[in-house]
Amino acid sequence: NLIELGAVGFIAKPVSLNNLNKLFKDIEEMVDKETKNVLLVEDDKVLQNGLTELFNSINIKTDAVSKGSEALKLLKKKQFEVVILDFGLEDTTGLKLLYSIKKEFSKIPFAIIVYTGRELSEDEERELSKYTESIIIKGSRSVERLLAETKLFLHKVGNKKSDIEVRDVMDDNIFKDKKILIVDDDMRNIFALSNLLESRGIKVIIGKNGKVGIEKLKENPDADLVLMDIMMPEMDGYQAMRIIKKDNTINKIPIIALTAKAMKGDREKCIKEGASDYLAKPIDNQKLLSMIRVWLKSI
Repeated sequence: NLIELGAVGFIAKPVSLNNLNKLFKDIEEMVDKETKNVLLVEDDKVLQNGLTELFNSINIKTDAVSKGSEALKLLKKKQFEVVILDFGLEDTTGLKLLYSIKKEFSKIPFAIIVYTGRELSEDEERELSKYTESIIIKGSRSVERLLAETKLFLHKVGNKKSDIEVRDVMDDNIFKDKKILIVDDDMRNIFALSNLLESRGIKVIIGKNGKVGIEKLKENPDADLVLMDIMMPEMDGYQAMRIIKKDNTINKIPIIALTAKAMKGDREKCIKEGASDYLAKPIDNQKLLSMIRVWLKSI
């Protein structure tokens, strides 16, 4: 395969864009040749059927159940690479099921993604992060995020090195030459985010508060995305997003709101005020990149 042939190692050397694109396509084809197994624990039958069809259409074999007890029985019979877990189940809470899974199958290497429609408290999210690889709140573009992160973890299981290298190739192709506006008053955050984005070929624009951010966005209407801090002096993120959404020249640009900490109701408020998506600080770089990737693909 490509890994044995050394193809992934080759991307570190200077290559033409055509060669890089061909390599990316070869890696995708290599991954798609093998059927992956995903367990979907979801009691909403419409969503369950829709996700099952979506995953099966791209050669990800999906078993779907509505109850926690059914999930535990299936995990004993069959090997899965990824478990997608909803919290609104018929016979148990998602947290109790998560504890049971981790207790009974701690030695089996599968990734767990929480996919829930319920807003989580800061304590709940902190607790869940100990046992899961990702937490996705159902909403706009959440299906795309779920698909992207599921494919990422399918690479990761059993071969962490190749996952990192494959992800880097994917990032280079998706992020290259994109333009992102960072609106934040904290220079430490600006520095960290700028380094993260620029290392992937993204052009970064800086706005040090909401007012300056709007001015920068009007000067750069071709920006691909905005990272909007919420708590800022002079004009906060909520005010800035309301103004942006009223301006027809810039209101189609996706906005990811960044809040100081996860509080119940934050996500709904951010979306209501004009954000496309939401992420709580401290920022998890891989979650942020995954979220950015989804919104860049939607443009």
